[in-house]
Amino acid sequence: MKDLLTNNWTIIRFLRLGIGLAIIVQAIVAADLLFGLAGLLFTGMAVFNASCCGSGACATTPRVNKTGSKDVSYEEVV
Repeated sequence: MKDLLTNNWTIIRFLRLGIGLAIIVQAIVAADLLFGLAGLLFTGMAVFNASCCGSGACATTPRVNKTGSKDVSYEEVV
């Protein structure tokens, strides 16, 4: 857990943290609970590096063609 919180800080992660903190501050000033929850979401995403593509969760492996390449023949239709 310590490794997750202290490593891999990128510019996008700092940006999410800044946006989340700014939203939380604005929510406190405006006394808006829903806005505060959105700020907690952004801040939590930055702190735990949890997002779809931030942790590589959306990465897919390339498909390997096991049968080799086949030549495709086309007929001209008039």
